[in-house]
Amino acid sequence: MDTAEEADICRVCRSEGTPDKPLYHPCVCTGSIKFIHQECLVQWLKHSRKEYCELCKHRFAFTPIYSPDMPSRLPIQDICAGLLTSVGTAIRYWFHYTLVAFAWLGVVPLTACRIYKCLFTGSVSSLLTLPLDMLSTENLLADCLQGCFVVTCTLCAFISLVWLREQIVHGGAPQWLEQHQMPPPHAAGQANEAPVAGQGAADEPPAAQPAPADPPAQDQAEPEPPDVPPDQVEDPELEEEEGAAAEDADPNNGAQDDMNWNALEWDRAAEELTWERMLGLDGSLVFLEHVFWVVSLNTLFILVFAFCPYHIGHFSVVGLGFEEYVQASHFEGLITTIVGYILLAMTLILCHGLAALVRFQRSRRLLGVCYIVVKVSLLVVVEIGVFPLICGWWLDICSLQEMFDASLKDRELSFKSAPGTTMFLHWLVGMVYVFYFASFILLLREVLRPGVLWFLRNLNDPDFNPVQEMIHLPIYRHLRRFILSVVVFGSIVLLMLWLPIRLIKLLMPTFLPYNVMLYSDAPVSELSLELLLLQVVLPALLEQGHTRQWLKGLVRAWTVSAGYLLDLHSYLLGEQEDNEGNQPVNNNNNNNPPPAHHHHNNNNNPAPAVGEGLHAAHQAILQQGGPVGFQPYHRPLRFPFRIVLLIAFMCLTLLVASLVCLTLPVFTGRWLMSFWTGSSKIHELYTAACGLYVCWLSIRGVSVLLAWMPQGRTVIARKVQEWTLMFGQILKTLVVALLVAGVIPLLLGLLFELVIVAPLRVPLDQTPLFYPWQDWALGVLHAKIIAAITLMGPQWWLKTVIEQVYANGIRNIDLQFIIRKLAAPVISVLLLSLCVPYVIAAGVVPAVGVTPEMEILMQRRIYPFLLMIVSLIGILSFQIRQFKRLYEHIKNDKYLVGQRLVNYERKSGRAASAPPPIPVAE
Repeated sequence: MDTAEEADICRVCRSEGTPDKPLYHPCVCTGSIKFIHQECLVQWLKHSRKEYCELCKHRFAFTPIYSPDMPSRLPIQDICAGLLTSVGTAIRYWFHYTLVAFAWLGVVPLTACRIYKCLFTGSVSSLLTLPLDMLSTENLLADCLQGCFVVTCTLCAFISLVWLREQIVHGGAPQWLEQHQMPPPHAAGQANEAPVAGQGAADEPPAAQPAPADPPAQDQAEPEPPDVPPDQVEDPELEEEEGAAAEDADPNNGAQDDMNWNALEWDRAAEELTWERMLGLDGSLVFLEHVFWVVSLNTLFILVFAFCPYHIGHFSVVGLGFEEYVQASHFEGLITTIVGYILLAMTLILCHGLAALVRFQRSRRLLGVCYIVVKVSLLVVVEIGVFPLICGWWLDICSLQEMFDASLKDRELSFKSAPGTTMFLHWLVGMVYVFYFASFILLLREVLRPGVLWFLRNLNDPDFNPVQEMIHLPIYRHLRRFILSVVVFGSIVLLMLWLPIRLIKLLMPTFLPYNVMLYSDAPVSELSLELLLLQVVLPALLEQGHTRQWLKGLVRAWTVSAGYLLDLHSYLLGEQEDNEGNQPVNNNNNNNPPPAHHHHNNNNNPAPAVGEGLHAAHQAILQQGGPVGFQPYHRPLRFPFRIVLLIAFMCLTLLVASLVCLTLPVFTGRWLMSFWTGSSKIHELYTAACGLYVCWLSIRGVSVLLAWMPQGRTVIARKVQEWTLMFGQILKTLVVALLVAGVIPLLLGLLFELVIVAPLRVPLDQTPLFYPWQDWALGVLHAKIIAAITLMGPQWWLKTVIEQVYANGIRNIDLQFIIRKLAAPVISVLLLSLCVPYVIAAGVVPAVGVTPEMEILMQRRIYPFLLMIVSLIGILSFQIRQFKRLYEHIKNDKYLVGQRLVNYERKSGRAASAPPPIPVAE
């Protein structure tokens, strides 16, 4: 080094370079941080775990140093030894993962299915032949698929049990289960000391939800037991246990041990267990033990939760003579099992009462916990399965004849032909109805005064826990709630579906029924267009149409109008100035809706003034700390009469809104599509979608004009001028839409038709027919799927371009960038994929002079053949890259002695962005 270089120092250790430790300048940085020792850089890279400079972002490069005796080419024996080692490792991993797949996808589901069939055949011979049935090779695929369903059900049941245990541990057991567990005799009344978290009061009438006026503090040592009315007892089936509360407090019965009913140490067992270790993906054989435990768990759950309840229900149904009715339902197994669970729950209640009388505390608690499990399971089935199914069938019955020109006889025939599919579709419709009803209630809570919807549960309340309510509330409360829900939901269906259909049939006899028939011989596949509308068009309408904001604005406008017309503005929306102004009238009538204010609780939150039950209900809500409160309101004269008028006005509004929604979109769509097709018999899904878009555009234009009108004519003129100047932007958007949403999906759908659909569906002696409209519709779905997979995959040029297009949006659309980076490459690849095989099959092959049969074969099979060739080339190139990596690995293993840092060369303009190639020392 010369004198200038000797003055340079390392930017890490601040020392100069020496002959044995020279300085390098490996990145773009200059000045005092330009140079560094190789050892210092290696230490810093190990510490920072990065491969590039943190200042200039240049990636450091190292050149390998090989042994001087390394040959120019590796010997064949070294390559063969490396290949054998690699192949041996691959075979070992293949054998291990094959064993894992065979165990989890073959042994476990097959064992579960065969055991399930053995237990439910009802014969002793099946138990004797079970070992032979396990080794049978008949119906392997079907039994494996059925066994996967059985294993999924048992694992879900196991997870649900563990989760229910956590709910009971954290939320507390019911009062009737814990009332005998207090050791001190004087503490027997403390079981009722505070409301359980999640036991909401907002969904019950005032008389059914009393709560203490002064809640005990969390840290109070011995709180005063509040007065609990007789209707607050949690389970009326267990009321006979209340008299024996003081005598059962024996500390020798192990009550304290039963309080912490943790049979297994779950946390300790899961400390070192990971998914890789449990499934066997870590390379060990420990998973075989887990396979054994899963098979045992499946057998135990099938025996306890399916076999026993089914046979209990079966014997009961046969004994009562209801076997014919159950068989006529086509769901004999499910109904019989539910009947068995109901009888099992009643038996557990009786056994629990007997254990309480004879003071068997451990047996009493175990029976009580089993009753809770069965009770929660049945309630979940009713809430999630039965209730939506009732709603779906009621919707179908109320809209059957007039709307779809069908009858109950048609539904009966469809149910007999496919009972499972029919019940699932009705359940799905009912779930959609319940979901949208709950969403509308949440929207109402955002508009109305807190406390108006006191009779409905608040799903947004963080303290709302339906599982805790299932655990703590008695059966009669759930039954009453279920009946009320059925009445309310059924009445709304009558009001918004059955009555509007009757009115439409009376006023416009030719408007109904809707045309929903599918024609399979139509040149355009209606199923593909339905998928297009449901997957692309309608989601775009719901996402970009500000539908929720418009609906919320309509609800607020209606509420304000109804409030001022009926003098209920304070009741519906609340008025803060009423706290300092007029004093409301207090009628003290418990039959009225929630009354007015004037009293405050200890937390300085406003509470209702009339009715102790309602006061306690809202007090309980406020104690839970949720966002739902009770705001005071002004109570006008003749308040009940005004509430009746409000309900009547609301019903009339819902009726008119339903009439508009059932007629306006379909009428508009029919009128518009009649100009295009010239036919009046069009699937109503298309007419409704077309009319919905036209209505949305009209409402959007009116809302924009209403927003501009208060600003004056000059502002409107300026806005119109701006939109006129944006004509070029609109043209750009149309060009992009034509390329991205028109040409690319059409080519993609046509290529999919030629490669996959036509070779599989059309024989060689027939000519395939192609429908561009159908291919475009399917191509849109394929493009959407490909774009989603690309965005979820690794970073490459297509993902970068799509992300950039999304980031720019429609307002900042870059036509040149989209055409040059996205449309042109994709369209070029698709056109080459379509044209090159056609030119070969239609131009080159006939020129060779082959037979007509071979010519037809080439034309029909060249597309899948070229796809196979491209796939083989891709696999071959991948294997070549793998062989090069193996070659470098063998060479580095045998002859690599070190690495030397590479200096940054400013002459190469691309050195700052990419490392130079690593030379091999000869």
